[in-house]
This record gives sequence, C-alpha cells and structure tokens, in this order.
Amino acid sequence: MRRDFRSLPKMVAEDVGAHVVAAGMLLDSDPEQALEHARYSRKKASRIPAAREANGITAYHVGNWSEALSELRAARRMGGQSHVAIIADCERALGRPQRALDLLRSEDVSELSKDEQIELRIVGAGARRDLGQLEAAVVGLQIPELDPQRKEQWSVRLFYAYADNLVAAGRNEEAFTWFVHAANADDEETTDAPERLDELVPVLGGPEEAEKLVERADADVAADTDESEPDEGGQAGTSRDVDLGVWD
Repeated sequence: MRRDFRSLPKMVAEDVGAHVVAAGMLLDSDPEQALEHARYSRKKASRIPAAREANGITAYHVGNWSEALSELRAARRMGGQSHVAIIADCERALGRPQRALDLLRSEDVSELSKDEQIELRIVGAGARRDLGQLEAAVVGLQIPELDPQRKEQWSVRLFYAYADNLVAAGRNEEAFTWFVHAANADDEETTDAPERLDELVPVLGGPEEAEKLVERADADVAADTDESEPDEGGQAGTSRDVDLGVWD
C-alpha cells in the first residue's frame, strides 16, 4: 500500500493512508463508518489503486453493489488487485448472474491464491443457482478441496456453500452432513451452520435421525483419517462442536 502512495505529497499520503487503515479496522464492527473513511481516501487519491480498492471493498460489505463494482473495476484498470470474486458477486447482487459467470470464465485462475480460487467457485455456484441450474451449482463445488479432513482458512466457507446449495437442490441429508462439517471446522463461529442444522432436523424426521447423520459424518471423517497420514493442524474436528441438545 505504501508503494501506491509514493506519488502523493507526504502529508497527503499520510492522511490518505490513515483513512485507508481506519476503514480496514472498522470494516467488521462499523462498516458504514468504514465506508466514510474509504470514500474520503478515494476523494483525496482517486488515481491510487489502494484507495479505490478500499472504497470498493467497504462498499461491498455495506451492500452498495454498484459503487463497489465501479471502484473495484477502476482499481483493477489501474493495476491493483483483481478482486474478481467480489466483482462477480456484485454482478450477481445486481441481478446479472450470467455476467458473473462470463467474468469467472475469462479469469486466469492460475495466478490467484487458493483462497481466491475457492471464492470464485463459491460465487460461480451462486450464479448457477440464480439461473436455476441447481445441480450444476452443486457439481461446481465438488473439488478436491471439498474434504472434511481439511481445515484451511477457506474450508468453512466451502463446506457451508456446498451444504447451502445441496439444500437448494433438495438433497437435505447430504446438506445436513456438510453443515455438520462446516460447524466442526468453524472454530470462530463465523457462520450460522448450527442454526441451519436445527432447521433441517424436522425435515429429516426428528432428533434421532439427525443424530444418526452426525454419527455417520464423524465415522466417515474418522475412516478417511485412518487411511491417510494426518496433517498436523490441518484436520477438521468431529462433531463435539455440534450441540445436539437443541434438537430435543
């Protein structure tokens, strides 16, 4: 980011940089205030990619899709980061899922991080779902990384997105299993996977049937673990994190 601001006078660079940092710090706790900081930095440094990116990302978190799309496209043209998954998701939010898919197809994923590649898959599945292509959305997430033994930074979102698309496709038992995996991998409780499990319990026939599915999910993970060498710090836990009591 500092490299981006070198073309600015020192005092302006420090001022803009401080507002960009403030936007990042407030993004989760007060996104509206974060957006004000980001807009200020964009106003003072409209030709700096980092300022446009900050404006675009905060606008996205607030739900200002058009603003986010405009700012992130501008940053990309200036040589900033691609943020292609967010741009595609904005197209979805604006009711243009086909544009989102076209963008994802045109992207060279080989230069993206694993996290960005997973996000592209998730957004692509969402676009397929928007178009009514429910099975295609499910198939699009069936990738090697969809492994309940893995516990990477992107695992929770991938497991959750897969479960969510299974529900949309009417495959409730499979969805329940993957919500279990998502809940087990979600150490920081960033999703509502436990609540989604609760919603599926009556659909599946009640607590007894749900507990059987939890046990089966644990057994599948345990069996896979026995067949492979454990990866220290990279194994997902069992359903000790799933509160079965709420189903009684």
